[in-house]
Amino acid sequence: MEGLDQKLEQNNVRTTAMRLLVLRFLSEKNLAISLSDLEGKFDKSDRTTLYRTLITFVENGIAHKIDDGTGVAKYARCADGCNCEIGNDLHVHFHCNQCNETFCLPKHKIPTLDLPNNFISEEINLVVKGICPDCT
Repeated sequence: MEGLDQKLEQNNVRTTAMRLLVLRFLSEKNLAISLSDLEGKFDKSDRTTLYRTLITFVENGIAHKIDDGTGVAKYARCADGCNCEIGNDLHVHFHCNQCNETFCLPKHKIPTLDLPNNFISEEINLVVKGICPDCT
């Protein structure tokens, strides 16, 4: 788990065995995962601990939370140097209608929006829905 503990330290997150395991799992995935996915992987772990780990990662810029329209929050590891800033780091997500997986598309940035006066954006989410390469 070399490097993962440094990632936690760089983001001011105390290193624990569970946090390292969850970060490794997120790092090995090319797609976004749900809390249920984590529970399936760590079946002997407490749901609350897993949830708190994900929330800690989101709050400290290690992972981002994705609303893909399914009603279930998904989480993915942030790229190095990401601050999840609007107009800088936010990217498009792709949700496959057949396999129900959600993928980060970090090379496809969400463009900056010129909102009318007195509108302040706090979150931006762009999800493309269709069929992924594995399902075509």
